[in-house]
Amino acid sequence: MNSKSPALDASFIQKQRDRLTKLRQQLLSATQTEQSEEAGINATSVAEAHEAEDDAQRLALLEIDGAAGVRNQQRLTQIERALQKITDGTYGLSDLSGKAIPRDRLEALPESIYTLSESKALDARKS
Repeated sequence: MNSKSPALDASFIQKQRDRLTKLRQQLLSATQTEQSEEAGINATSVAEAHEAEDDAQRLALLEIDGAAGVRNQQRLTQIERALQKITDGTYGLSDLSGKAIPRDRLEALPESIYTLSESKALDARKS
């Protein structure tokens, strides 16, 4: 199989590299902000007299933030992989099958490293 997808020209790949780099920076900034907020919530919780309801609400917020943090970390991993694929010349090809990932999917999710059907199958296995 060809190591480069012919449908992806150099300008498209550069645009995707720029988008991926920007997304990576946004996610890293969001992660740092979440960690600072979590530390603030924990410090406030320790310093103040509080009720069980307050603790329950804080725990619920931390759990939601934790789930978002996991998703952000997974997305960061995919972004890093996509940037590596650009460097390797394999961007736009599935890590699983080597099949071409449609350009419209890459435009919607520049960090895509699998075709849509492969992603759905992998997600179904995780559930």
